[in-house]
Amino acid sequence: MSKKAVVLLSGGIDSSTTAAIAKAEGYELYALSFDYAQRHKIELESAKSVAESLGAKKHLIINFDLREIGGSALTADIEVPKKIGHISPIGHIPVTYVPARNTIFLSFALGWAEVLGASDIFIGANAVDYSGYPDCRPEYLKAFEDMANLATKISVEGRIRFSIKAPLLYMTKGEIIRKGAELGFDYSLTWSCYDPQPLPPHPPLVKGGLRGSNFVPCEKCDSCLFRAKGFEEAGIEDPLLLKF
Repeated sequence: MSKKAVVLLSGGIDSSTTAAIAKAEGYELYALSFDYAQRHKIELESAKSVAESLGAKKHLIINFDLREIGGSALTADIEVPKKIGHISPIGHIPVTYVPARNTIFLSFALGWAEVLGASDIFIGANAVDYSGYPDCRPEYLKAFEDMANLATKISVEGRIRFSIKAPLLYMTKGEIIRKGAELGFDYSLTWSCYDPQPLPPHPPLVKGGLRGSNFVPCEKCDSCLFRAKGFEEAGIEDPLLLKF
């Protein structure tokens, strides 16, 4: 019988590679995604495709509206910063940080894991090539794990010890992509851009958007730049961009 794991799956490179690693380690995947009224809601189409491609036992998409709270360029009418060839410095917390997002996501994952009897929760957090988000740090993940084992009936009764697994934590983006490629993962299914742009009305060179969507990556936000940097370091062409 396979081990069960709840995997946070946004549809981006990190969460998708994490899911591929969990599958390779013999876990039965229970993928968890969120429609929180994010600017880049197109990522959910990627999450669906990734979950299907990895044979997830079940894929839940939970809906709630973080635009009611705001405070982020991803959930409010705040412009997504754009650069050309320049990524925001590590240590700077950018305006694309969504208040308490990973805590909210992990809390849902913990609730589902308790019901499933799954001791392992996977998250694609990264402390090397990341955008300065405080909820991607190892000390945060350890604190959440400690809390999970204090706050749940199944753990207090000694039936499970929860583990927050972040296999990408100390990997560069290039190393992450190479790892996924070794596992045979198809990165054309993923989406990274924080500010999807509509296709031009008559694009002469565009082959089509993500799975028939009407959007293309902006290629200038931090997430796009980290993605480009990762594929360059890995020595691999980005298969998503080859679709456009």
